Amino acid sequence: VIYPLYLLQGCHLPTSISYRDVIYPLVSPTGIAITLDNTLVILSSVAPDAGRYYTQAVNDKNGENKTSHPILLTVESKPLIKMVITWRKDGVVVSTGIRDFGRRLTISLPAVSDSGYYECEATLRSSTVPPVNAGAYLHVLDHPQFVKEPVQHISAEMEKVVDIPCQARGVPQPDIVWYKDAVVISPVKMPRYRVLVGGSLQINGLLPDDTGMFQCFARNLAGEIQTNTYLAVTSIAPNITAGPADSAVIDGMSVILHCETSGAPRPAITWQKGERVLASGSVQLPRFTLLESGSLLVSPSHLSDAGTYTCMASNSRGIDEAAADLLVWARTRITKPPVDQSVIKGTKAVMSCGVTHDPSVYVWEKSGSVVDVSTSPRLRLDPDGTLHLSQTWSGDIGTYTCRVTSVGGNDSRSAHLRVRQLPHAPEIPSAALSQVEKRAINLTWAQAFDGNSPLIRYILEVSENNAPWTVLLANIEPEWTGVTVGGLIPARSYQFRLCAVNDVGRGQFSKETDRLSLPEEPPSAPPQTVIASGRTNQSIMIQWQPPPESHQNGPLQGYIIRYCLSGLPVDCQMKNITRPDQNNLLLEDLIIWTNYEMEVAAYNRAGRGTYSHKVTEWTLQGVPTVPPGNVQAEPFNSSTVRLTWSAPSPQFINGINQGYKLLAWEAGQEEDVTMVTVRPNFQDSVHVGYVTGLKKFTEYYTSVLCFTTPGDGPRSPPHRLRTHEDKPGAVGHLSFTEILDTSLKVSWKDPNEKNGVLTGYRISWEEFNRTNTRVTHYLPNLTQEYRVTGLTALTTYTIQVAGMTSKGQGQLSSSTISSGVPPEMPGPPTNIAISNIGPRSVALQFKPGYDGKTSISRWQVEAQIGIIGENEEWVMVHQLPNEPDARSLEVLDLNPYTSYRFRMRQVNIVGTSPPSQPSRKIQTLQAPPDISPYNVTLRTASETSLWLRWVPLPEWEYNGDQELVGYRVQYSRETSKEGVLSHVISDRLEREFTIEDLEEWTEYEVRVQAINGLGSGPWSQPVQGRTRESVPSCGPTNVSAFATTSSSILVRWGEVPQTDRNGLILGYKVVYKDRGSDSVPQYWEVEGNTSHSVQLSGLGKYVLYEIQVLAFTRIGDGRSSRPSILERTLDDVPGPPVGILFPEVRTGSVRLIWQPPAQPNGIILAYQITHRRNTSNSNAATVDVLSPSARQYTASGLKPESVYVFRLTAQTRKGWGEAAEALVVTTEKRARPQPASCPTVPQEDVQARSVMLSWEPGSDGLSPVRYYTVQYRELPDSNWTVHSASVNHEASSYIVDSLKPFTSYQFRVKATNDIGDSEYSQESEAVTTLQDGKDIMEMRLTDSVALQTRFPKPFSNLLINGVLLGFRVRYRELQYDRLRSFTIRTINSPASNWAELTAPYSVRNLSESSLTQYELDNLSKHKRYEIRLSVYNAVGEGPTSTPQEVFVGEAAPPQSVTIQSSTATQLDVTWSPPPLDSQNGDIQGYKIYFWEFQLQNETERLRTMFLPELGVKIKNLTGYTTYMISVAAFNAAGDGPRSPPTRGRTQQAAPSRPSFLHFSELTTTSVNMSWGEPGQANGIIEGYRLVYEPCTPVDGVSKIVTVDVKGSTPLWMKIKDLADGVTYNFRIRAKTLTYGPEVEANITTGPGEGAPGPPGEPFISRYGTALTLHWTSGDPGRAPITRYVIEARPSDEGLWDILIKDIPKEVTSYTLNLDMLREGVTYDFRVIGVNDYGYGSPSAPSPSISAQKVSPFYEEWWFLVVIALVGLIFILLLVFILIIRGQSKKYTKKADSVFIPQLKPLFLLVRLQGSDSEYEVDQNRDGQQKTHSFVNHYISDPTYYNSWRRQQKGVSRPPAYGYTQPEPLHPQPLAEQDPIQPTTNTTPRHPPPLKISGSHRPVTSSSSSLRGSSVLHSLPVLMAPD
Repeated sequence: VIYPLYLLQGCHLPTSISYRDVIYPLVSPTGIAITLDNTLVILSSVAPDAGRYYTQAVNDKNGENKTSHPILLTVESKPLIKMVITWRKDGVVVSTGIRDFGRRLTISLPAVSDSGYYECEATLRSSTVPPVNAGAYLHVLDHPQFVKEPVQHISAEMEKVVDIPCQARGVPQPDIVWYKDAVVISPVKMPRYRVLVGGSLQINGLLPDDTGMFQCFARNLAGEIQTNTYLAVTSIAPNITAGPADSAVIDGMSVILHCETSGAPRPAITWQKGERVLASGSVQLPRFTLLESGSLLVSPSHLSDAGTYTCMASNSRGIDEAAADLLVWARTRITKPPVDQSVIKGTKAVMSCGVTHDPSVYVWEKSGSVVDVSTSPRLRLDPDGTLHLSQTWSGDIGTYTCRVTSVGGNDSRSAHLRVRQLPHAPEIPSAALSQVEKRAINLTWAQAFDGNSPLIRYILEVSENNAPWTVLLANIEPEWTGVTVGGLIPARSYQFRLCAVNDVGRGQFSKETDRLSLPEEPPSAPPQTVIASGRTNQSIMIQWQPPPESHQNGPLQGYIIRYCLSGLPVDCQMKNITRPDQNNLLLEDLIIWTNYEMEVAAYNRAGRGTYSHKVTEWTLQGVPTVPPGNVQAEPFNSSTVRLTWSAPSPQFINGINQGYKLLAWEAGQEEDVTMVTVRPNFQDSVHVGYVTGLKKFTEYYTSVLCFTTPGDGPRSPPHRLRTHEDKPGAVGHLSFTEILDTSLKVSWKDPNEKNGVLTGYRISWEEFNRTNTRVTHYLPNLTQEYRVTGLTALTTYTIQVAGMTSKGQGQLSSSTISSGVPPEMPGPPTNIAISNIGPRSVALQFKPGYDGKTSISRWQVEAQIGIIGENEEWVMVHQLPNEPDARSLEVLDLNPYTSYRFRMRQVNIVGTSPPSQPSRKIQTLQAPPDISPYNVTLRTASETSLWLRWVPLPEWEYNGDQELVGYRVQYSRETSKEGVLSHVISDRLEREFTIEDLEEWTEYEVRVQAINGLGSGPWSQPVQGRTRESVPSCGPTNVSAFATTSSSILVRWGEVPQTDRNGLILGYKVVYKDRGSDSVPQYWEVEGNTSHSVQLSGLGKYVLYEIQVLAFTRIGDGRSSRPSILERTLDDVPGPPVGILFPEVRTGSVRLIWQPPAQPNGIILAYQITHRRNTSNSNAATVDVLSPSARQYTASGLKPESVYVFRLTAQTRKGWGEAAEALVVTTEKRARPQPASCPTVPQEDVQARSVMLSWEPGSDGLSPVRYYTVQYRELPDSNWTVHSASVNHEASSYIVDSLKPFTSYQFRVKATNDIGDSEYSQESEAVTTLQDGKDIMEMRLTDSVALQTRFPKPFSNLLINGVLLGFRVRYRELQYDRLRSFTIRTINSPASNWAELTAPYSVRNLSESSLTQYELDNLSKHKRYEIRLSVYNAVGEGPTSTPQEVFVGEAAPPQSVTIQSSTATQLDVTWSPPPLDSQNGDIQGYKIYFWEFQLQNETERLRTMFLPELGVKIKNLTGYTTYMISVAAFNAAGDGPRSPPTRGRTQQAAPSRPSFLHFSELTTTSVNMSWGEPGQANGIIEGYRLVYEPCTPVDGVSKIVTVDVKGSTPLWMKIKDLADGVTYNFRIRAKTLTYGPEVEANITTGPGEGAPGPPGEPFISRYGTALTLHWTSGDPGRAPITRYVIEARPSDEGLWDILIKDIPKEVTSYTLNLDMLREGVTYDFRVIGVNDYGYGSPSAPSPSISAQKVSPFYEEWWFLVVIALVGLIFILLLVFILIIRGQSKKYTKKADSVFIPQLKPLFLLVRLQGSDSEYEVDQNRDGQQKTHSFVNHYISDPTYYNSWRRQQKGVSRPPAYGYTQPEPLHPQPLAEQDPIQPTTNTTPRHPPPLKISGSHRPVTSSSSSLRGSSVLHSLPVLMAPD
């Protein structure tokens, strides 16, 4: 019994294994053993051995043990008589020699034949116990016996090889031992002695010592035997035993001329051809080899080798010779063999068979049978062996063999012809309902004939309900014979048909299947678009659409509507609609304001379908059913009522409480209700509301109601009340009649708004603006007219009438009327105020102006918009007619966020008034933009971007802060509104945007809107654009491949996903490469986008290919499909083995080695080696078949010194492949080959990329050349590179390819045989390849019409492949609009390409090779072009560049640019548009560039006009400045060129403020003031105006002094008429044409804090013509006194002025000359101390002292008094005469001014500082001159006008200012001054001029005006009439 233990697993194998019987350990008794493999063996089992056996494995490493499952052993005891024993030998039953009941076998006299395997078998009869057996081998020994023995005597020549045979047999095989002369021969010690296989003895190179007795012993275990022979070595004369025979050989093959000799010693052999020694022991020419046998080997043979060859044998005994002729035939070889072809049925097949050299006979065979071309006109055989087969059909399919026979040899080549045709229709299509899958049909068919071309797919078409046939499945796998069509629609009938498709095309359709109908099913989809809407408060309308037709599953019978209360546990109600065409239902009788859930399901005859999703909807709100409670009402004031109420109960509101309505209406006017809405207040129980705007003192009814969205609830009971009494409104229809000089009649009517009980009227009248003349009367309430009397003729009166109630006087009705005066022109309105400023409106309040004694018929509002200024234009913005009493109005239609300034005019029957004073500047509020950007264009920018342009909003359309104005761009795919993207552009002036990161070749829809800080404007109209075409971003889908033959693979693929096509697919490329090599991938191009399969041919056999497919557009190749598909071509017969070498060559044997075929074409199953002698008459060959793993082979029994041909071929399952041949010479005399001759390159064999080398082989060293190695190097400096190391050994020429065109090379060759490599041959001469036009460098273009070519630097011919001759430009117009249609359809023809979809290229040849740019002209404007560039040389043209797209069309410059100076800050620019033929599209606008002359870089600005206007007003310029202006137009393509700059200059304007204002030498009464020139003159400075005044009145009077300074210089002035301790405000401004802005400063006179105190009172001592002033020092202040200053003034209260400066601080007296003073004038002097804090307080004035030296009598005082009295009398008389004359003259009309005759020598100009305007004298209207109320004026100089307090008559003052240049004062005649307003004045006295150092001539004119609290009246006016 044997129990095997099968599997033990674990980290540590068990160290002990034991078997257990039941649970006890099994000891090892006799007959029980455990084998090494842990098997339990029980020998001779007996009954006690029965039981259960376990196996336990114990692991000593970790203590674990495992016990197996029990095994039950049963031992059966059988009687011995039932056992049968059988003996067998080698399986044959033995019947003899059996003893002891078969237990013993006896063999008597055993022989060798008795050897074998003996086995006995024991069997129990009638038992199921299997038999047992045992056996053993029997070996029988046999004594040795000789099989081959040597002869008794052997004679041999010297130097020969002799074999002494000796072979024996026996069991075991005997060992052979040789003895010579009784000595054991040892081959180790005697190398010439060799024991061969089998036991024979071989002796090489016999010597005389080899003579002797040789013995051969054979020994084994059975015994020993021996034999012997005698060897005798002899020497003889040479004898050619077998001389050369005439031979013929084919060119290129080897030939041996035999020359077998005998002689001793061995003769020397010499071969000659004529007199030329070819080979001998010392001479050996290339290709001629002397073999060991003496034969001559010519390898390879040449045609020149033909001739007579002589063999000469010689030794010491003599010479012998023999001759033979050699004939060399030209070799015949098929150089253009036929190739496998696959043609379409009916087309032509051409099988080539090109042969070189000798005339040949062509025989074509098809499948072993000769093709007779004469039997069919379809067959034709050309003289060159080409076989033509036309109109091919299936009978032409087969293998064609071309056999060529000639004396130069025979050759044959075969190729297979396959005729393809359309596949046949599938057979026996049948359709049946699927039993497994619902809505499915099982379709089966029989395979169709594939047309000798593998099927690509099946196409299945379906007809549904007898509809036209449509394709259902277009790509059914060709291996399938059935398909299940699922997803069908129940209750519809279907019919199917199929057709097969191969690479030829689509075959015919099969017959149609029987029409099969699917059973009905309940609808599988719910109704669509279920919506519900509440219609009333008790009904809901539910609407739906039927389920999709494909899900109805049969004719619909109706619908089920299920509805219930939402969220409540209530039952649902059902509605059954039995009309399938009904798609709505009104659910009625519902609960008010309740939420319902509704579902809809459709049903057909098969049952109800699924319910739709639940929709919820509320019934509409109802109106409240009860009114608010506890309503109370009471009057609050004369126009307001107060109401209180409580809210109704929520359950009666029936909806959402939206609020309350407070109602009030007059009795009897229930339809005219005043309503106030109050929002609900859910916190308070009592609600309070007010109704305002009611009529005063009017009886009203009030009520309150609650309302919801649907409507109002019931009103509360009305309450009656009356509003409080109030003052009445204005009386109505105030009119005037019976107007006389002294009276008029006033009429009126009751006020429209009495507002109470009228108690009377109040009438008053007064002279216009004279309230003190008012007269008032109170009239009873019934009086409505009154005559006003006591008026003054020609006087304007204001008449007012008002009603009266108990609350007081009502609103006045006022009107102005002049007694007896006709209407006049109205005056302007005044007091314009602005309120309620909104985005587009403002409210103006104003005071009407003078009405011209008639009613105002219209009010006009003018405005300055945007730019506010004195010189800006005013525009009419509003008119209000027929409202003469208007005091306010609303101006509408304004622009938001725009600056405005308003003014008004009023119009009466006479005309329009002057404008009012402008209002303040305001700005309307912001609002969202009103318009969208217009002229939006979209163009292609790149493959992933679009260029968007628009015209920005004009500034007046911003409607908001310009810093917040921008644009929002929204874009999305045109076919899908999903994924809408947007981008915000914050630049308000931006007019273009590039949308990035788009999909390639995709249509987009874009729109733009303007935005500001308040919101967004409307969207523009959408525009569409397509991104530029690109390469596909992924490969085709569903790529598959399967091998069809050993050299072809069928590749199929699907479409490129639509989103990844990125353009129009022009075709596909299949990329494939051998996966096991590093070779460059190859491409197979398929044109057209309808072909989705291709058969790759010419592939390697049984090669695993990595295959991908890519699509390409006109831009280029896209990405390859992923992942790669792996497919192996089918196997075929293998190629020849490679690398055959003979590492061991003996005279009688050779050993060759090899490598597997380079093209195994399958799995190698075996190798076959054939070898034979290389003779033309040798047919015997030895054939051996080796295992596929064999890599070497030893051939023995060869003939020495012979040439053998070895043919080695491999086998796959397809058969034996091509054989590789190799020659070998059985000789031991081998060496490395000699170098080949120097390679030569004939010029005719030089091409652009290849050359053909030729060389003569060198000697092969008696070892045939196996291959050649060719190297090349590129001149001048490159290293040697191996081009090929496997050039055929028979070749003497080789084509070197893959070279660079127009490049110089050198070449060299070396040979390799079995021994090794030869030296390299000599280097060839330099060879230059030709120029080429292919693969020239690709050119690049810039993105513009100018083309830029870029070459590597330095310029290299490597990229040009020759001499560059020029460039070639191809261009054509792109029509994107046409291309849009191609995105939704495919090209009908597979051969269609891009060229068929667009216009053909236009070509321009540029013959200048130095060009770097070229401008294409004569292109169509406003078009997009595609441009490609290539270069060409003398040979041809290179590839074109990748296409570039450019848009042609830039605007030409505008013409006739003119500039007109409009104002100081504005230039008006006009121009003409560019000519029409150069506009190149629609002009979108113009850009105006302007800059200050010669400051372009610093000041250039841009103004863009986005409208095609031809003019612009450039504002905000600098006055009186020269500007340069240039204009450019732009369109959607971009900006055009600028026009030439045009010069213009603005007009003069008001200058800017003076640059500074500075004060110095400030004393208590004077100051020096200086100022700077304006920063911007804005014209020619004509002068300055200085104005100064005290900040507070001095003695109640504010004096304003104005001084005009003519000319641009001086820039300073001395002011001397200041008051001590007063703060003055100084203002000065410059003047050009007008005055500019002021610069102002304040300064306070008097000593400053810290300044010195007053010195002591000075006293004067006089010495002749000099005066000496003495003083004492005062308080120095906070700093030491630095100097003193002396001031002087005329004693008649003249103005103090500095006389002496810079008196040293130590001095307390100063002497001055009287010449410094004006003679005859009395002066006062005072002293002022100066320290670092400024001028101190002056001392008290000194006593007056005269500057007169010696006065004549007429200068005495008494003389002057007399003269003065006389003059006074004269003046009084003159005044009296004038007064008398004035009283006698009557004025007949009103005069606004008094005529003043020209006065000499002075006028007086007076300005009252009221409104900064000149004061005018108002005279009485009755013509009588009233007492004037002028302020008294006094002036001491005709050029200085001043206003002072009252002064003593006749007292004058000196000038209040002066200059430093000493010059006497001269009065200026008033006739030279401008006319001024009339005034009064006294006759001035002219004191002697004050001669003070530093005085200057006064300015041309000055004026002073007075403002204050006191005005002096009734001063006499003294005039000097002309």
